[in-house]
Amino acid sequence: MLRFLLRRTTGAVVILFLIAAFTFFMFFAIPQDPATLACGKNCTPDALAIIHKNLGLDSPVPVQFWDFVVGIFNGRDFSVGRCDAPCFGMSFSDREMVWDTLIDRFPLTLSLSIGGIISFLTIGLGTGMMAAWKRGTSLDKTVSAFSLVLSSMQIYFLGPVMVGLFVFSTGWLDKPKYVPFSESFGGWFMGLLIPWLVMSVIFTANYTRMARSTMIEQLQEEHVRAARAKGMTSKYVFFRYAWRGSLIPIVTILGMDLGALFGGAIVTEFTFGLHGLGRLAVESVNNKDLPLTMGVMIFSAAFILLFNIIIDAAYAYIDPRVRLS
Repeated sequence: MLRFLLRRTTGAVVILFLIAAFTFFMFFAIPQDPATLACGKNCTPDALAIIHKNLGLDSPVPVQFWDFVVGIFNGRDFSVGRCDAPCFGMSFSDREMVWDTLIDRFPLTLSLSIGGIISFLTIGLGTGMMAAWKRGTSLDKTVSAFSLVLSSMQIYFLGPVMVGLFVFSTGWLDKPKYVPFSESFGGWFMGLLIPWLVMSVIFTANYTRMARSTMIEQLQEEHVRAARAKGMTSKYVFFRYAWRGSLIPIVTILGMDLGALFGGAIVTEFTFGLHGLGRLAVESVNNKDLPLTMGVMIFSAAFILLFNIIIDAAYAYIDPRVRLS
């Protein structure tokens, strides 16, 4: 298992380096001088030269990339101050260190992602397993029908509807906001409850259908039939044999959905007025703040790769044959 995780981690590091290189050189492939973007409309040649020096843009591009990579591990010195490791450069728009901005916005996006995953996996797998257990009954038909309807919903439509219903009409829930977990668990939970529910509704439908179909397929396998023939109870066979086998395709789909989950976080943050990495990515593009855009892309890629390693580990635990691949 350890060797398997080391291989996956090494591959993730290589992918992250390639993403960083691609992003960096695309940064310099744009027609406009990056320093001009930071200089503004009333830019003079002297001011432009100072910005080139302050932001480290006066060196050849390969040297700048090397300084950028080294800065992530050792930090960098700019004319305006020291950027401690991990250093992703300095923002053009607010002249703040990119890493500080990322760390400030990251807890919200992490909370949205983790809470969303827990919500839609719990609800999706639970309803899917119940539908498979009660196959052919009214419960099964109801769950299948609702999953088809909910799969067509969109965050930007369902979000305002739920806010209007549960916040303004009934007053049952708080208006979505972010309260740090360390300050108040109750405030953190209630402030993100509606976004979690909205994200879970969007993703739950797919996992309900997937869990139902894979469980029904597993119940038809020969080893499950053999367990029943030996006199084992239906509940024991369901959870001991069919449950574990049905998780393999679900874990695979979850790994592919991580990127979509981050994309969903962007829409979710804008829908509910939250300020996380998704909103920061859009703001950095709108402001043409290229160092911040690069930082968000690399940071998000590292976040997604980490989750994929966790998914691979779970997959290898469920199916030991994967460790040999």
